[in-house]
Amino acid sequence: MADAPTKLSPEAYRELKDGETYHPIVPSTESPLEVTVRAVVIGLVMAVIFSFASAYLALKTGQGMEAAIPIAILAIGMANLFARKSTILENVIIQSIGAASSAVVAGAVFTIPALYMLDMEVSFWHIFLTALLGGCLGVLFLIPLRYYLMVKEHGKLRFPEAMATTEILVAGESAGKQAKVLVWSALVAFIYDFCILAFGLWREVVNFHAVYVGRWLENRFAMAVRIDGLSAIVGLGYIVGIKYASIICAGSFLSFLVFIPFIRFVGHYLTGVIPPGTVPIASMGVDDIFVNYVRLIGIGGIAGAGIMSIIRSLPSIGQSFVLGIRGIAEGRGGEHEEERTERNLGMRDVMLGIVACGICLWIFFRTGLSGSMVGVIGVLLALGISFIFTMTAARAIGLIGTNPVSGMTLVTLIITSVILTKIGFSGNPGMFVALIIGGVVCTSLAVAGAFSTDLKIGYWIGSTPRNQQVYKFLGIVVSAAVCGFAMMLLAKAYTFGSLEMPAPQASAMREIIHGLMGAEAGVQWIIFSFGVIISVILAMSGVPALAFALGMYLPIQLNTAVLLGGFIAYLVGRSTKDADLARERKEKGVLIASGYIAGGSIAGVFAAVFAVLRWDDIMRVSYSESWMEIVAIVMLALLSVFMYRYAKRVRSEG
Repeated sequence: MADAPTKLSPEAYRELKDGETYHPIVPSTESPLEVTVRAVVIGLVMAVIFSFASAYLALKTGQGMEAAIPIAILAIGMANLFARKSTILENVIIQSIGAASSAVVAGAVFTIPALYMLDMEVSFWHIFLTALLGGCLGVLFLIPLRYYLMVKEHGKLRFPEAMATTEILVAGESAGKQAKVLVWSALVAFIYDFCILAFGLWREVVNFHAVYVGRWLENRFAMAVRIDGLSAIVGLGYIVGIKYASIICAGSFLSFLVFIPFIRFVGHYLTGVIPPGTVPIASMGVDDIFVNYVRLIGIGGIAGAGIMSIIRSLPSIGQSFVLGIRGIAEGRGGEHEEERTERNLGMRDVMLGIVACGICLWIFFRTGLSGSMVGVIGVLLALGISFIFTMTAARAIGLIGTNPVSGMTLVTLIITSVILTKIGFSGNPGMFVALIIGGVVCTSLAVAGAFSTDLKIGYWIGSTPRNQQVYKFLGIVVSAAVCGFAMMLLAKAYTFGSLEMPAPQASAMREIIHGLMGAEAGVQWIIFSFGVIISVILAMSGVPALAFALGMYLPIQLNTAVLLGGFIAYLVGRSTKDADLARERKEKGVLIASGYIAGGSIAGVFAAVFAVLRWDDIMRVSYSESWMEIVAIVMLALLSVFMYRYAKRVRSEG
């Protein structure tokens, strides 16, 4: 094969003129190595690593990680370890298999932790089968739409994440240098966070009691100003950026500097116990007021933002459904169907796969969860809603790079809960089935959106779609298994819904479904409605309601750490007046932040293993709380300075 171009052609970025054809990097007439043992093994290793990292980060902060770009960079960097460098098509397969991790986890964390919060028995098989079947449905429903979305809509759908990943894969040599930055920053973050979580060498959360300001604010005004010192969260803030980090943190400031002090002030004039609290408000500390009252406002805000997103998307959903039917019809044949770059799994195989998933779902419901009638309804709901929303998820990723999966999952739970309640299936069994159905649909939509990115990458570069489709299933199997193991491990080490492991999306789903199907009210609807009203007001004001609501729900220490990362990104961007150099520095900062997220998240999983095995008690260092906090402040400052200065070292490195 001749040397491949080092950048995409101009036709990749725009709509094609009549009679014009897009020519990929690797022409259909050439067949370089694509599916090899090396590519598959590396892809599966990436799926394992990033499944663990994604699960920890999503449950800790409510923000998932996009694995496609870091995996693409690492795939190219690892190619230098072998005598034969990997072909670009091998790297596409590595990225496609590995990227299944973040999508599968993103779907599972929305609903499965809610089962733990409802004190229901959850097995590995519940998590694994929910994630596996949902992920497989996401791929199967998208395959018939590939020709329409990737070829017919070329140039109309921009696919921003796919474009960035493709440019990295095509650039090749520069991405190999980027891999070194990613690996080094991940190593620093792993050591740093592991020293905190496993050894306790310094405090994770800085509450500023050691400098007396924090203690005085809490005792005098019931105000809390704290910051989490984990590198993974600081890295997340860098990627989020100063704008959204500020919005998220503003939500926390409203909760911890306004709502909590106000409730504490009112509580001095109340003598009784106000549910869901179990003691008078006057006897509560800052965290007690937050957990019992203020956090419910945040949950209401998350739910309100999700409902508004689905209402705004209704016209798009209807249009997407019509276009999806048309796209399936247009994708069944074609004059180029036999070309390598247009070779898909056949419709017969796709239909057999959907039927097989339906049968497995029915057996799952029938044997483990419910009776025959509920099993049939559950299968129809899971298949029907997944099919309707798949096109919406894929088009949203293509248009803006964001998948409105939270709103669609919320609607799924409401529809499912209402239908199950109508047939007399409520209480704990009903909530279990509704959440499992919601988990299947949520995973299906998350995987469909992410897989559309993979297919667009393959279209631009010239991969064989059938290979991407077949081996995506392998990535889903491994990611679902690792997700199940990681979630059970984290559930043993932490309490989902606690300040340590908030799991915000699942908490919102838990409150919604408990209110619809629980034996009692379950949720304090008045407090909950405050959050809904706030999210509506924010949306009317043009403020991203979901980001603000997440801030109201999450503990303030997480969001101030996100703000710190966003501020570092702002400083890096303003570190020079040279626009090109500033852009290069910010891009390097994104690599460092991605390394922080990956390394820090893996450290969190390792620390959870230590906690389950009770090794953390043996290994922890103990000394003065004040000094531990002072050391934490110094170490967080050093971590931030390292990130800033490492990102600025672009000119000297060429």
